[in-house]
Amino acid sequence: MSQKEDKDQNTKPDSAPADSLLPVPVKKNDRALASLDPLSAYLSEIRKYEDLDAQEEFDIAVQYQKTGDPALAYKLITSNLQLVVKIAMTFRREWQNLMDLVQEGNVGLMKAVKNFDPFRGARLPGYAGWWIKAYILKYLLDNWRLVRVGTTNTRRKLLYNLKKEKERLEQEGYVPTTKLLAENFGVDEQEVIDVEASLGAADVSMDAPIGDDESFTPMHTLTRGEVLESSYELEQLRALLREKVERFLVDAKPIERDLVDKRILCDDPLPLQEIGNQYKITREAVRQAEQRLLKKLKEYLNEELPEAADYFKS
Repeated sequence: MSQKEDKDQNTKPDSAPADSLLPVPVKKNDRALASLDPLSAYLSEIRKYEDLDAQEEFDIAVQYQKTGDPALAYKLITSNLQLVVKIAMTFRREWQNLMDLVQEGNVGLMKAVKNFDPFRGARLPGYAGWWIKAYILKYLLDNWRLVRVGTTNTRRKLLYNLKKEKERLEQEGYVPTTKLLAENFGVDEQEVIDVEASLGAADVSMDAPIGDDESFTPMHTLTRGEVLESSYELEQLRALLREKVERFLVDAKPIERDLVDKRILCDDPLPLQEIGNQYKITREAVRQAEQRLLKKLKEYLNEELPEAADYFKS
């Protein structure tokens, strides 16, 4: 082995095993049957950016913290783009398109650079790794199912740690009930129930056949149920609405009762002029009285029955 080759081997960085995770790009002189795929092309681009040593990183980070110069942020970001790919590769079994994860990881890297404090004694790659993983995990949680389960910080916290906490409680001799888990996480018990249900569930196509009958799908069972449920809820709302309106009209004037019965809650409302003739007032006076009544009724229902307040349109 020549002295040059021996020197080259001795100067290899300690991170060489981690680099082995990255796909090897095709060299320009190699004859390939197909052009570079997007990931290989991206890797070829980001390998052009050199890593920063600790002192360079510190000096640039300090200047960026003082000035907010985008050019300095650009140096810090581009020097860590390969770190994003390495972290994204650890999730390659969970998501087929690695570039999606790289893109989300890059967003986390930019967030890390923005919040990085060089005076705390930590290197940027170590600090940024947490942000990169967090953004990739959030992307996976938001997209691995049609129905999102990690929609809040609380639920994401449960998704990351629920299984581990249940195992810890079992090892200590406790039964991991939803109530105990909720107390340990400091969340509502219903949050734990919802997350547990989502972890054990999977998306089901509404058009997938049920059993041997290929013409019968989950859509057939849900459609009728939804119609019946909606009809029942509407009847309940109308009955409750009528009860509240009757209480509202206890001390109402005769014209106000007529406006409610013959116009506001009537399927075939009387013309304003006809009610005006009955009370010997103008059509405009009836219209203004109706508007005032609607306003009072909305305020009353906002307190008594918020879900029915929109039933009355001005």
